[in-house]
Amino acid sequence: MKTIISIIALVSVIAPLSASACSNCGCTPSPKEHTHDNKSHSHAKTKADIVDVAVSTGKFNTLVAAVKAAGLVDVLKGDGPFTVFAPTDDAFAALPEGTVESLLKPENKDKLVAILTYHVVPAKVMAADVKTMAAPTVNGQTANVVVKDGKVTIEGANVIATDVKASNGVIHVIDQVIMPTM
Repeated sequence: MKTIISIIALVSVIAPLSASACSNCGCTPSPKEHTHDNKSHSHAKTKADIVDVAVSTGKFNTLVAAVKAAGLVDVLKGDGPFTVFAPTDDAFAALPEGTVESLLKPENKDKLVAILTYHVVPAKVMAADVKTMAAPTVNGQTANVVVKDGKVTIEGANVIATDVKASNGVIHVIDQVIMPTM
């Protein structure tokens, strides 16, 4: 169940929207009030779930492919609420050569699910509510969130955009793929 929730959260980050995307974080629709550098930005209420939002940005293609390979799309399209710490395509590209390809193989599905669900918190946590803590993830482990000098990291990954809203939760964009204990 935890894996399903994590996957749903990840998929929601990837799903497409019909509006134009923000040029900095890729969130859609482009909001009237918008800031970056770990500052929240607001969006009009959206009917798109986490997967649809992730797809619409065009910056989470690898994450979306991984969510599909892991069979987590339906979970992340569920009611939630979910908070997804979504690695960008660049974050996946920074992994050692062959890592993504290996994880996408059917025989590595359990490992892929564990990694993806580690990026999902089974609650809606907006940037204004984030604090230093061990955050429970859908995969059952906790991820260390640190707030220092106005910057937020999760397991060492920088949160580079926040509060990308979806109908079933929120996405915070990160610059690295975080790994659970295997």
